Amino acid sequence: MSEIIDALNQLEKEKGISKDKIMEKIESSLVSACERDFGKDAVIEVSMNRETGDISLFQKKIVVEKVENDANEISLVQAKAMNDDAALGDEISIEIKTKEFGRIAAQKARSIIVQAIKEGERDAIYEHFACREKDIITGVVQRYVGNNISISLDDRTDTILNENEQVKGEYYKRGDRIKLYVVEVKKNQKGGFKILVSRTHKDLVRKLFEREVAEVADGTVEIKSISREPGSRSKIAVWSNDPNVDPVGACVGLNGTRVNTIVDDLKGEKIDIINWDEDPAVFIENSLSPSKVVSVSVDTEEKSARVVVPDYQLSLAIGKEGQNARLAARLTGYKIDIKSESQAKQVGYDEDEELEFEFNEDDFDDEEYSDEDYNDKEYDDEEYDDEEYDDEESNDEE
Repeated sequence: MSEIIDALNQLEKEKGISKDKIMEKIESSLVSACERDFGKDAVIEVSMNRETGDISLFQKKIVVEKVENDANEISLVQAKAMNDDAALGDEISIEIKTKEFGRIAAQKARSIIVQAIKEGERDAIYEHFACREKDIITGVVQRYVGNNISISLDDRTDTILNENEQVKGEYYKRGDRIKLYVVEVKKNQKGGFKILVSRTHKDLVRKLFEREVAEVADGTVEIKSISREPGSRSKIAVWSNDPNVDPVGACVGLNGTRVNTIVDDLKGEKIDIINWDEDPAVFIENSLSPSKVVSVSVDTEEKSARVVVPDYQLSLAIGKEGQNARLAARLTGYKIDIKSESQAKQVGYDEDEELEFEFNEDDFDDEEYSDEDYNDKEYDDEEYDDEEYDDEESNDEE
């Protein structure tokens, strides 16, 4: 049996398959094999020596006066022939010799052992990727399958990047390396598993910053919230636990090296990094960067805010197709009504009066700009106005 131990040791070393788990499955497979020869009512005990690989099989039977079920009962006379001290009601173990296995039972045991090794290998792969759930992995593009992309994660595992998890406008060639966010690793009813990956998930941005920015990785700088329109722009709100560490500066890096590395990983997606603040009004003002803000009035119960900006900053505050305002609303969790100073004078409110107003659907749609109701929508980079939303301008404002 030493060759079995050698083979299991090699499997454990090369493929990470637990030798003990395989041996447990071998033991259970031999129990299953015994069912054919000894009946399903038989009580079989199997043990495999972890060092030598030697296998011991025993059938347990209860000592009775009259045998009604030969699979799990033995007569007192037979029991005493094996053990003089046997008595009624005792449980005795009868050793099963390997040669007593029928040919079919032996074949079944062999096939179950092979299956156990395959399952062990699959379980090892599953556990490896289950530990990577909610994290980033790197894969290699293999081919397009319709509109989906087949991606190799290692020599043994592939996954599919579904069309709805791809960023609009991104295209890959065979052999391209791609960073992916692992949304979920789940087993199916057949014993296999599926790795769900994404390029559009907002936590892809979070994990990229954790990898690139040491202060984020060690918890000195916290990413409080993220809003993202994949392929176009993201906003992240950061806060520092250390008053001597500038959270925005730490994330941007010297000459923008850190954030630019992340932008490259996101294929040019713009990133606004703003200071989080426990004061909702300040946080909302920061979130509308790069636009300047005149005043912010907040209703914390309704999670609503109205913002007044200079006339010449209105389009910048709202953004191309409402993007800047929409991302700000998702980042802060507040519905935001933005008006220019002249518009605010026309409706007759200022920052000191109580917040009582209706959203102007022409300027801002409640459903579209509500964080709870937001429906992830992808935007083409070509529609994005770089001049209006330049990152350097954003950082200067902050």
